[in-house]
Amino acid sequence: MPLMILETSCSLIGWFFLYVLLCHLNSARDCEWNCRLVTLLHGILIVCVTAYIGFIAGPWPFTHPGTENTSLQILALVLSLGYFLFDMAWCVYFRTEGPVMLAHHTMSILGIVLALGLGESGIETCAVLFGSEITNPLLQARWFLKRVGRYESLAGDVVDLLFILLFASVRIGVGSRMLYCELTSLKPLFIVKVGGVAIYTLSWIFMIDIARFACKKTRAKYRRWKEQYKLDDANGHAVKVK
Repeated sequence: MPLMILETSCSLIGWFFLYVLLCHLNSARDCEWNCRLVTLLHGILIVCVTAYIGFIAGPWPFTHPGTENTSLQILALVLSLGYFLFDMAWCVYFRTEGPVMLAHHTMSILGIVLALGLGESGIETCAVLFGSEITNPLLQARWFLKRVGRYESLAGDVVDLLFILLFASVRIGVGSRMLYCELTSLKPLFIVKVGGVAIYTLSWIFMIDIARFACKKTRAKYRRWKEQYKLDDANGHAVKVK
């Protein structure tokens, strides 16, 4: 336990100093811009590390849940734990996020602490991190596009489409399979299974919000297309009359 606290503290300090460095180098931008850069870097790093763990180093999370943590799994979990502690503190201090996102961070922190404390179930926790963070770069890209005034463009539409498809296929589709394997396996502890259900439920809450957003954006784009079509048709008719 003391070693875990030391490693987590080092991770937290590392993410904090990265944020401070970005604020110094990128002083023209505000605090949220630089915090989201940290979030983007964490997402890319953790997706790469957990993908290597799941697809190459092993074991396969769908067939070996509840197994003893490996050193690489511990490294990934400690890196993410430090980040989530940093980002949670930042969000609370600046009051930028709502209760659902804070609940997500809280569950992530508790889940990682549980896996590290038990010394097992690191592989499925890494799988959850992979599924959670794989959409993160797109989420940050969406925010950056909004800030630079490029969201209402083809780039914004592509980012939104990829985000929705990835979220639905990975966090809901693959996540459902992962939860089934977790619940039917005899190896993971009951508390770990409860945590899996909680994270999966939260994913569905996000999915419902995303579906509402997708419907709203699709209707708005259809209305704009219809209005533009009528305008073009009216202009074409006026030219013919002349």
